[in-house]
Amino acid sequence: MPEITLPNPDRSVSRYVLAGTPIPFERHKASDFPRIAYAAAHVVADPLAGNDPWIDPAIDWDATLRFRHRLWDLGLGVAESMDTAQRGMGLGWPEARELIARSLKEAAGRTDALIACGAGTDHLAPGPDVTIDTIIRAYEEQIEAIEALGGRIILMASRALAVAARSPDDYARVYGRILAQTKEPVILHWLGEMFDPALAGYWGTGDHMAAMDTCLGVIADHATKVDGIKISLLSKEKEIAMRRRLPGGVRMYTGDDFNYAELIAGDEEGHADALLGIFDAIAPVASASLAALGRGSDNEFFELLEPTVPLSRHIFAAPTRFYKTGVVFLAYLNGLQDHFTMVGGQQSARSLQHLAELFRLADQARVLADPDLAVERMRRILAVHGFQ
Repeated sequence: MPEITLPNPDRSVSRYVLAGTPIPFERHKASDFPRIAYAAAHVVADPLAGNDPWIDPAIDWDATLRFRHRLWDLGLGVAESMDTAQRGMGLGWPEARELIARSLKEAAGRTDALIACGAGTDHLAPGPDVTIDTIIRAYEEQIEAIEALGGRIILMASRALAVAARSPDDYARVYGRILAQTKEPVILHWLGEMFDPALAGYWGTGDHMAAMDTCLGVIADHATKVDGIKISLLSKEKEIAMRRRLPGGVRMYTGDDFNYAELIAGDEEGHADALLGIFDAIAPVASASLAALGRGSDNEFFELLEPTVPLSRHIFAAPTRFYKTGVVFLAYLNGLQDHFTMVGGQQSARSLQHLAELFRLADQARVLADPDLAVERMRRILAVHGFQ
């Protein structure tokens, strides 16, 4: 087996011998799965563009779209232009709009491509002059653009609304107005402050359970316009509590990158579908595990998916908003892009220690597709950091 010398948290170094047997890439269809499963997909930066990386995003469109076809080949849906694509952390609305248009065009050329697209208010800078009506118009602008392209909507949380709202009633007003207009049922997205500190106090309170009451009230009032809700609070207890209160026919899409295996499997009172950033990083394993669940092999489902949970918990460790760095790093290790460069320069958001532990956990989770290639690329990263 290949081996590599890696740094340890105490600043020592040690030899690490890879032991994981990679899960093979096997094509599946979404119909093979008993759950709807979206992977929130990342974007591939263009490292040779003559841009200012912290200011102007440059995207390798070919590599970015190839990655989406890979997800579709595995039977996974694509949640497009979400936070995993660095929406609001390097990817602005103009780039997101182009990405959505390109991805929808690619999906239209297939018969098996599940895709939904993020609509928000990120082209609107929060500030004292931003009103509730301004926020409604901003949402309407993005929704109109996506629906004109034939896209389904994932209604993203709004930083501007988090600043402008004075009570839960303001949230009910905005969401009620928007849901009344959408062409098809949407997926709501409640992104917690651990993912984006600017969304603290969403739904009008810092108490998640009280916020849940407001959100559930909005859903109940517009249940026919809500396909489901993804919550990303990293609390299985809160997600389960909310899932059990959803109106009939409204799905819970787990966004819990700490506890997704057991939440997808479910319990005697129900289960979650999935809309997860970690599925970008572990796509072949996610696909294989869902296919096993579809065959009724619960044991195989857990045997495949549970070893990825420590890896995911590491990738999404605080500050959680920097999880995109780990997702893209794994894409680099697995040969899915030729470089470890991100829009916004976000490849620098995690330490060498973090990346070294990620490498170990990825091997143990069996998600390094080609261990020899992964070792070669990890050595390049170590060399860049002055580690010889």
